[in-house]
Amino acid sequence: MARLALFVALAVAACSSRGSQAPPVAPTSTPAVSAPAAGPTAGQRTDAALSGLVMGAVLGSMFGPIGAAVGATGFAVYGAVRGTPVLGGGGGYGATYPAGGYPYPSSGYPYPGGGGYPSAGVPAAEAQREAELEGQLEQQVAKGDALEDEIEAELRRQEDLLKQIEREEATGSALDAEASAPAPSQGELVARADPRSAPQAPSERDLPIAIFEADQRKVPKGTWGNPKEITAKRLVLDADRDGSPELIRFVDPKTGALLYKEEDRDYDGRMDSWTRYESGLVSEIQRDTDGDGKLDEWQSYGADGRMTRREVDRDADGARDAVYEYSSGVLLSERHSGKDGKLERAVYYQDRRLVRAEEDLDRDGALDTWTYFQSAGDQEVVSRVEKDTQKRGKPDTFETYAQVAGKTVLEKREEDKNGDGVVDVLSLYENGKLKERQILDPELVPL
Repeated sequence: MARLALFVALAVAACSSRGSQAPPVAPTSTPAVSAPAAGPTAGQRTDAALSGLVMGAVLGSMFGPIGAAVGATGFAVYGAVRGTPVLGGGGGYGATYPAGGYPYPSSGYPYPGGGGYPSAGVPAAEAQREAELEGQLEQQVAKGDALEDEIEAELRRQEDLLKQIEREEATGSALDAEASAPAPSQGELVARADPRSAPQAPSERDLPIAIFEADQRKVPKGTWGNPKEITAKRLVLDADRDGSPELIRFVDPKTGALLYKEEDRDYDGRMDSWTRYESGLVSEIQRDTDGDGKLDEWQSYGADGRMTRREVDRDADGARDAVYEYSSGVLLSERHSGKDGKLERAVYYQDRRLVRAEEDLDRDGALDTWTYFQSAGDQEVVSRVEKDTQKRGKPDTFETYAQVAGKTVLEKREEDKNGDGVVDVLSLYENGKLKERQILDPELVPL
């Protein structure tokens, strides 16, 4: 629109310049009189139009891009008609000349031969003048194009600056609100620190929409486990403006409910946490905790917002070698595997209490030790240990333990030497020391 204003102004200037020339007057014998004022020249009108264009754009920019265009148009047209800018002072083209009018001698028009217009050379002079005017017009158009580009760039810069200020203000407000939130209670801290309580799903930070860049995306079927293609609104946050987002949220365009989230939790420029939601609640979290670019932790959550299962790849070999299962908000079991994927240790809990452990102590791929626990006050102590010492795939040695003066000591050992399921040797202990041994199967004598 500013470019259109410049063309209009320059056209008006050219036409006004041509129309302002006094018509030819036949010489007479009467005394010479002063010629009527012919108006500003084309160059003066052009300069005034350009000045008006600049001034109008600058003043109008306070009211946005439309105000800049309207101001530029109005001021440019005024300058083209009057020959002076709106705020340039003076009273139009008359102020350019002395009060006496045109700067011609009083004897009349300065044409050769005494009076009247010259009879030759006028067309050539007019053509040269038209060429000069056209050159001036082209220069002013080029200046107008450059000025328009500068104005548009400045407006874009101001808009970006305003958006940045709004984001910073919104972020500051969110952080202030977070800082003023009440601290967790002692009970909540204890629950969080209890490794046998099911962790609560991480809560979402209440960040204002203004700090995100938003667009809309089609998500193909199966991308997040979704049964069909869906449309999602994508919210991107690049707080440090390094070109690598720290947070990307996908939400339902209609309800605003979270569908999926990607995070850069260590701010190294790479996403390392991916969260899937169902009905706006956390359903699954996958993470890369060591920054090697591969997943090494998988978390599942129930409708109550508590963890139901956690799997970990502890040695970064791509295999899940630790599995934790939760039920009713508490740890139910944990299973640990070796590099070959075979179970090495399993632990079971009941009401947050350790009740049983199963182990492969010789790492041959088969469980060979079963340990049972019981509660002694606020502690869990060994009450019984069963072992498969003969590699038959079932226990053949049974040890019973007791608490003596706050210590766990061996009280009795039973052994099935021939694997027939019947105890063959019974050993009794006192304060952890062997007191008596009984051989119950005569075929084992002598041992």
